[in-house]
Amino acid sequence: MGPVFTEVPELLAGADGPVIAVGDVVTYHLLRAGRPPDVALVDGRTEREAVDPDVAAALDEFPPDAVVPNEPGTLSAELVAALVSAVRAATGGERTVISVEGEEDLATLPAVLSAPEGALVVYGQPGEGMVRVAVDAETRGQVRELLGELDTEERLVSLLP
Repeated sequence: MGPVFTEVPELLAGADGPVIAVGDVVTYHLLRAGRPPDVALVDGRTEREAVDPDVAAALDEFPPDAVVPNEPGTLSAELVAALVSAVRAATGGERTVISVEGEEDLATLPAVLSAPEGALVVYGQPGEGMVRVAVDAETRGQVRELLGELDTEERLVSLLP
């Protein structure tokens, strides 16, 4: 959904809105670079395996503000509601860590739809780096199309701005 970066400074260049990180390794790299994400979604896994001990230890220093269930390959109403709430809090300067019991991989989609114009949503592309999605009308349109192709419940979509 956007360009791939391997270095955080280049990833964040020109960013002037909240940064939303989807994934443990992306969150870890942002933390190590001294730019904690405004919203982080983590599940303790990368590529369906437990994260490295270094990643786990770094994330342990940022305990979750919310814990939500989300089965792999799905988007739960609990995840979407927590994400929408966290993004609202981020616009007020608050940071939020959401721990996902299950898998957070598809959270990029509601993150783009709930983020304000100018925000960055960052997710990992295994073996390549970090994908930067600049939130604007075009990316929102792409995400709405993708959600339309998924078997997404109406009540879930109704939670999104």
